[in-house]
Amino acid sequence: MQNCFYTFEGKLIMMNHKPAFNVFSHIRSHAAAAFLVLAAALTATSTYAQNNAFSAKPPKHELRGVWLTTVRGLDWPKTYSVDEASRLQQQQELINILDQLQRANVNTVLLQTRVRATALFASEYEPWAQCLSGEGGVSPGYDALQFAIDECHKRGMELHAWMVALPVGKWDDVGCQTLRRNYPSLVRKIGTLGFLSPEAEGTADYLATICREVTRKYDIDGIHLDYMRYPDEWKITVSREEGRRNITRIVEAVSKAVKAEKPWVKMSCSPVGKYSDLSRYSSRNWNARDKVCQEAQVWLRRGLMDQLYPMQYFRDDNFYPFAIDWKENDCGRSISSGLGIYFLDPSEGRWTLRDVTRQLHVLRQLGVGHTYFRSRFFTQNTKGLYDYVSTFIDNYPALVPPMTWVSDKRPARPTDVSCTQVSATEQQLQWQGNAPYYNIYCSKDYPVDITDVRNLVAQRVAGSRLSVPTKQHYYYAVTAMDRYGNESGATQSHDLEPHTSRLIENDGLTMQLPEWEKVIDARYITLETLQGGIVATRLHRPEVSIADISDGMYIVRTLHKKGIAHRLGFLKIDRRSKKQQFTN
Repeated sequence: MQNCFYTFEGKLIMMNHKPAFNVFSHIRSHAAAAFLVLAAALTATSTYAQNNAFSAKPPKHELRGVWLTTVRGLDWPKTYSVDEASRLQQQQELINILDQLQRANVNTVLLQTRVRATALFASEYEPWAQCLSGEGGVSPGYDALQFAIDECHKRGMELHAWMVALPVGKWDDVGCQTLRRNYPSLVRKIGTLGFLSPEAEGTADYLATICREVTRKYDIDGIHLDYMRYPDEWKITVSREEGRRNITRIVEAVSKAVKAEKPWVKMSCSPVGKYSDLSRYSSRNWNARDKVCQEAQVWLRRGLMDQLYPMQYFRDDNFYPFAIDWKENDCGRSISSGLGIYFLDPSEGRWTLRDVTRQLHVLRQLGVGHTYFRSRFFTQNTKGLYDYVSTFIDNYPALVPPMTWVSDKRPARPTDVSCTQVSATEQQLQWQGNAPYYNIYCSKDYPVDITDVRNLVAQRVAGSRLSVPTKQHYYYAVTAMDRYGNESGATQSHDLEPHTSRLIENDGLTMQLPEWEKVIDARYITLETLQGGIVATRLHRPEVSIADISDGMYIVRTLHKKGIAHRLGFLKIDRRSKKQQFTN
């Protein structure tokens, strides 16, 4: 078990993590993939995971999300905000949820922000959502969206505004009534429900205006469009080609409006889980492209979307071949499969824990992220899912994949990284820079390896300092990260000078390896700069020549027959003082 941390309010809190688990090796061709994925799914059991039958380095970048539903308070809130006490209780409910999500290393929260033509913020166009105060159009007494953004960002998580596009609620509810009064030509009644018409030209402009408003007013990380398709209740009378043009016209308008405000805000949607029929697998008459006119893969190719969260609420051959299809058509963008974990609840379905864990393991191998529908079924540990994920799947953090298709320019490294003791149990890590975010890495080895996410202890830190627990013989590295997720190289902490009582003498011409080192099965000795650059490689001998090495401090490692490196210590060459020493 290894020690790791999670960050909260500018401090690191230590927690334990167990080793990761790997199901099967790399998948290449589509045909072979379909077979191997299904085979892997049948063998990816919790027993294997618990026995660590397979192991792999956890991914540094992976999209791990959750849909946090606010309509009718399904996930949050459970308490209406009608006075100060109830407001604090409502906020604490969200804090508790986000704490759990952070401990499970979720990095993206899709918060239902536009519910049914109502909002979690003071919109100029739509009334307050009923779920906050108990009455639609009535303020809860605080800015719920801003509060959620702040709490997510404190925990290093992104918040995406989940916007329900076309359904606008019951015909006589406040949201639908407001729309009917202000834009009567856009709203259509089907049964007792109201919908924005995808065929009305003004619908695109209206939804673009709402999404532009929330993007302009708030530091959100994404706009997530839900029901960006023909509604189930809608009888489509136009051709499917024309229907696709109607939906795409709305997507184009929203994407253009959002990107004009803040190009780093991620555009995404949640398409039906099967894009279309595959050559060997039928969608069974329920797919995104042909049934509900949702050309999500085309939107990726055209740059209208940065991420997709396909609602893959299926099992077995209704899931795995279609997951491969989404991956094969990702156009280098981010895919995170929506998992129907609500079926774990006996009142919703008959799924077993293995049904979900198989999917998680296979998605990891495909390089596809995972997003839970919905939050409550995850945080309430339905059938042990939360415990399993926290222990075997996402037991280490991951960064959201960078938007390199928008910008791939890396920010400048931070400077002047230092760590100062401020109390017996706390240190202050500080740095200089002008990036919006910083990632913090920690390790006993120097230099700290930032390619290994197991060393990542805090992400998306705003500001230039972080309180960290006092840990003996640990080093830190800090990287800068821009709005697009591009990360700089690392600047290592400065507190590196080995204590003089541990130095072993050398004469500036040769260094004498200690007696214990002679028994190590090593073929070579390498000398590295403190930044990790190799300056010399020598055959492993009791005495190693350093005559051609410049004065300075170096890391000395052994290199074994199997390519495994082991750090011996620091070599300090100072010929001017004639006190040449080598540390263990």
